[in-house]
Amino acid sequence: MITKEMIYQKTPQQITALLYEAGLNQFDQAETFLKKGNFAEANRAMQKINDITERLGAGLNYEAGIIADQLDHVYNFIADTVIEANLHKDAKRLADAKRLFQTIADAWNEALKHAPSKPAPRRQNAYEQNVFVEEQPKNTLETGK
Repeated sequence: MITKEMIYQKTPQQITALLYEAGLNQFDQAETFLKKGNFAEANRAMQKINDITERLGAGLNYEAGIIADQLDHVYNFIADTVIEANLHKDAKRLADAKRLFQTIADAWNEALKHAPSKPAPRRQNAYEQNVFVEEQPKNTLETGK
């Protein structure tokens, strides 16, 4: 389980990598449950895949250029394919969505390996604002003055 403290210690790029890892894990679980005919658990795993895909989309920086728009379309395609796989209990459609998700995850992780070693100044990212973390009150000390 990922704690709030762990999130604060990660860069936005590392958080994205964690989301990809979690998504691939859910794809594996959904495939296993579909093969076993456990459709309720397969449904839960596929819903989690779409939750993760939605979070990835929410974290896109549209100021970065056309790649953000293109990734948004790919994430939507993956989500739609997973929904279709879920509705029809179709392992092939699920595998197609997983291959695309895996390709993006592999590209992201490769880029992360070659990223500059000096991180940018820490600021709250879209994941923390919208999904994962609630703001914590700052610790204050009353001085009596």
